[in-house]
Amino acid sequence: MKIAIDGPSGSGKSTLAKTLAKRLNIYYLDTGSMYRSAAYAAVQTGIDVSDESAVAALMNRTVFLTEYENGEQQNYVDGVNVMPFIRTPEISKAASDISAHPCVRYKLVDMQRQVSQNYDIVLDGRDIGTFVLPDADYKFYITAEAAERAKRRFLEDADKNTGQTLDEVLMDMKQRDYNDANRGLAPLKQADDAILIDTTDLSIDEVVCAILKYLN
Repeated sequence: MKIAIDGPSGSGKSTLAKTLAKRLNIYYLDTGSMYRSAAYAAVQTGIDVSDESAVAALMNRTVFLTEYENGEQQNYVDGVNVMPFIRTPEISKAASDISAHPCVRYKLVDMQRQVSQNYDIVLDGRDIGTFVLPDADYKFYITAEAAERAKRRFLEDADKNTGQTLDEVLMDMKQRDYNDANRGLAPLKQADDAILIDTTDLSIDEVVCAILKYLN
């Protein structure tokens, strides 16, 4: 079984996908963290993420690996587990930029499809139902009002000492929404056959219950 969950940043799709995977006792693949890992590789080596040729060279020479340890996804870049380092504002912005390059998307999408062939799995991202797994058994598009999404992200990052104000988080989020929706390859959009769920006024448990009704 393959479940695709798409939506903009801060909509709650990652938390939802993790919760749903646990409830169904299947695997969860965080595709966003894979793009963050590619962004981390670029930032660490001083590569301009807007320079497509430099990014392409980086992707060709870098070994990316995604695997599960004790049921949890771990991303490795040239043998280094980068999961502790990819949730900063800098990496978030770089991930949005680097994911616009076809060379990055094709490489990571190929990895995502390979993983999905081996497990009953839930994937979340921005183009799962439209591009990564257009044949997914179930597709959902999760969204929420921008102000609510920014608030969630601000509270989520509060203990990480990012130093951003709520207004700055909202501004960054709107820019990322624009970038994701206007990129040339597989932009953020709702698949024609995806079920739309607005989570603005819903708890994660309420959203999970709503989705489970469609799976039964």
